[in-house]
Amino acid sequence: MKNLRRIIHWPRGSPTNRGRAAVTLNAHSGLPEGGKARRVYLLLRDEISNGVFKDGSRLPGEHRLAEQFDVSRITIRRALEALAADGWIEKKTGAGSVVRAQEQVGHRLSADFATLIPHLVEMDRKTTARLLSFSYDSAPAAVAEALGIPEGADVQKAVRVRSSGGQPFSHLTTYVPKEIAVSYDEADLATQPLFRLLERSGVSVSSAHQTVTAALATPDVADALEVSVGSPLLFVQRIVRDANGQGVEHLSALYRPDLFRLEMSLARVGAGEARHWEPVIGGASK
Repeated sequence: MKNLRRIIHWPRGSPTNRGRAAVTLNAHSGLPEGGKARRVYLLLRDEISNGVFKDGSRLPGEHRLAEQFDVSRITIRRALEALAADGWIEKKTGAGSVVRAQEQVGHRLSADFATLIPHLVEMDRKTTARLLSFSYDSAPAAVAEALGIPEGADVQKAVRVRSSGGQPFSHLTTYVPKEIAVSYDEADLATQPLFRLLERSGVSVSSAHQTVTAALATPDVADALEVSVGSPLLFVQRIVRDANGQGVEHLSALYRPDLFRLEMSLARVGAGEARHWEPVIGGASK
């Protein structure tokens, strides 16, 4: 049985908001069965979320969609049923599948991609986190190398899920060297953002290196984020360093792409053959 949840939607992007990262929340009850139906579901959901199909507009008919995606009408029907169950569309007799207007609540969380870190700090203040685990373990080889500590050195590992309006949208795994982490405990991490605890311990954060890619939801992550196993997720990895260049935090963050997205403003610069696109730094910030 599908789990029905209250729909939460934060406004979609507009021309005046380009270059800002946006968080969009929608109910999600799980992907339809069958690989082809899941592909159609995800593609249609993304088009609705991105405004290709406006609120109140009709989706193409089943026959046309079947031709467009080169699948059977049964596959299309499964995808549409899942979209209807999740609140993205409404099946109307004689009108087909109509895109539902999403309820808008709260304030939009946004930031320029170039200022992603301040955005995430602000998001920490406006959302809630649930601590799933807190332990001291030997640093995995990749984590030790990234932080610049001996392989197998003790680190504090924490796993948290961050939610907004009761809707989980990110799964966070952090590693902090033991000598820094001993300044806070499980109760502290359950109630305060990690960056504040690092500052409280005397760490002077100077720089960070961040990568953005994609990943698939493993069973434990899928359960925490209330998505199906194998669902696509946005994967952000960040290594934070102090003023001496020593690694003080290793973060692996998984975000639901239907709830969180990143955007960037670009400017055309240069002249002649050297003319190229370049990120706009700070120009779209508040």
